[in-house]
Amino acid sequence: MKIDETMVEKVAMLSRLELSSSEKEQMTEQLNDILEYADELNELETEDIEPTAHALPIKNVFREDKVGESLARKDALKNAPQKEAGSFKVPQIIETDE
Repeated sequence: MKIDETMVEKVAMLSRLELSSSEKEQMTEQLNDILEYADELNELETEDIEPTAHALPIKNVFREDKVGESLARKDALKNAPQKEAGSFKVPQIIETDE
């Protein structure tokens, strides 16, 4: 798959990035280089290699859950820039048709 400037422009628009024409050209070139390298990796013989998520064994260390004293609501809201009905008031980020 080859990436062209039109595809870079579309991704930039979806990402809300403003790219100059030289940046678009540079991104097109760099993304195509990445895809070419990925194609080279696809040529490697990996049939007898066991899939792994990590090169080294990993063990999570969990601490025991302990019930503790919670923060009082008035203390939690003490430094809130805006409050409403005992909760943090934040700007709406999802548009509705209402």
